[in-house]
Amino acid sequence: MAFSTDNSQREAQFNSLVSENRQLICKVCYMYATDVDYFNDLYQETLANIWSAMDSFRGEARISTWLYRIAINSCVTFFRRHHRHDSLNTPDPMEKALIMMWLDENSYDEISEVTGLARNTVATRLRRIKQKLIDRSQQ
Repeated sequence: MAFSTDNSQREAQFNSLVSENRQLICKVCYMYATDVDYFNDLYQETLANIWSAMDSFRGEARISTWLYRIAINSCVTFFRRHHRHDSLNTPDPMEKALIMMWLDENSYDEISEVTGLARNTVATRLRRIKQKLIDRSQQ
């Protein structure tokens, strides 16, 4: 799928893209949000980044994979920029992304493609996250 360079067509394509994938975008933003205002900021930043990235979509990945990557990058960048000095107990942004995609039942290969991590790294990190959850539940 190629996006139009005509501004009115491009805007219609953008609106359709966002409408069809609103749940995915909201889910990613929700994972990083600590309150409604923060969610709104993340959502708006993600939409702005999707608009800006429309010219760079090459069609090599599914639209949903491309949107996941933009949403995660937007949230991680926003998180790092605004919460550098937060508590050490704050979960790692990549850990949140891994959990979210695993809960969405994405395959390790899909998670690897979105996050840029090697498949074995995804498997190892998810195994460690699951073990942490088990350890915490037994305390």
